[in-house]
Amino acid sequence: MTQATNQFGELGERIAARWLERSGWRILARRFRSGRRDIDLVAQHDDLIAFVEVKARSGDDFGDPVEAVNHRKQRELTKSAQTWIDRHGRAGESYRFDVVGVLVRDRRAFVRHVPGAFSMAS
Repeated sequence: MTQATNQFGELGERIAARWLERSGWRILARRFRSGRRDIDLVAQHDDLIAFVEVKARSGDDFGDPVEAVNHRKQRELTKSAQTWIDRHGRAGESYRFDVVGVLVRDRRAFVRHVPGAFSMAS
């Protein structure tokens, strides 16, 4: 991954985090690492914890950013989420996987939040 690609991904994560916070979410973790895997954002709203994968694009040449979360990525996120739950989870919390697509075009950001985008992958 090039430095420019990494920086663009970080920009997408900042935009997504800001959007979630404005929507009433509290960001608990950014880039939670579990071995070589990571979860872009861990967010909380009341007793609901969302493990959020952020996909950022600068155009729609490669399709909708939300569609880029394939089955393999879902499996990785599931494993990382289980590690987060083991370390930080509390009784009474519910968990889900969300995807936030960020499309940056002409210095404007368009955000698409998909709550419950997928369930635990095996």
